[in-house]
Amino acid sequence: MTRTSLTRTATRAAAGTPGFPRQRRVLTALAAVSILGAAGCAGADAEEPAPGAPASGQPAADAPVETPAAGGSTGEAYRDGTYTGTGSYQSPAGQEEVGVTLTLEADVVTAVEVEPMPDNPTTTEYQGRFAGGISDAVVGKKLDELSVDKVAGSSLTSGGFNDALGKIKSEAQL
Repeated sequence: MTRTSLTRTATRAAAGTPGFPRQRRVLTALAAVSILGAAGCAGADAEEPAPGAPASGQPAADAPVETPAAGGSTGEAYRDGTYTGTGSYQSPAGQEEVGVTLTLEADVVTAVEVEPMPDNPTTTEYQGRFAGGISDAVVGKKLDELSVDKVAGSSLTSGGFNDALGKIKSEAQL
């Protein structure tokens, strides 16, 4: 039955239409009201949370907040010190390497030096540019936040830098 026909049936039953005993009229009216009420609720949006209650999927205000531990007892993941690694990458001229030296204090890079190790003249130019601009890109940043894409117009050398960075992280890790 549709909503309209249920309403008509309920109206006739409540009005005392002949052929409907009183008890049946009352039950029919109650059934129609129940069905209409349920149909109205089916399309309703979810209830709004009570004031002060967390929204759906949100933790309660007094729920403990978990933060990932960084590593050692002081919250550091890496030992302070100076570390050196060599990274390799593929250039159009072939396999290339670059040397990287990082100094860490409390998981933050405090100094960086890149040693160009080119095999051809074009690589010499790009590795030189990279070495000249890398300090601005990484000094003062946390080691785990580093991932270099392009420095001073050199994008391929960053692959070697990131390779060396992975080796340095492994060596310095607590």
